[in-house]
Amino acid sequence: MYLHLGQDTVIEAETITAMFDIDACTVSKKTRDFLAAAQKNGEVVNVSYELPRSFVVCREAEKNIVYISQLSTKTLMKRILSMDN
Repeated sequence: MYLHLGQDTVIEAETITAMFDIDACTVSKKTRDFLAAAQKNGEVVNVSYELPRSFVVCREAEKNIVYISQLSTKTLMKRILSMDN
């Protein structure tokens, strides 16, 4: 199954490790450090031209990829849950 993250980006739902709300999580220094390290390693893909609302961590080809999306985690979860029906 595939999940549309915004713009022209679609990922395999099975590769998702975690989804986070940007506003709630970037308060933590550990989260900011994680995102900075991912950016430095070239593991961040921004799929939004708008204000980012969430980031999705996926395991692809033996490394993590962090997708920054304008969609909320609530919307992404609704999309994932609708796949099961």
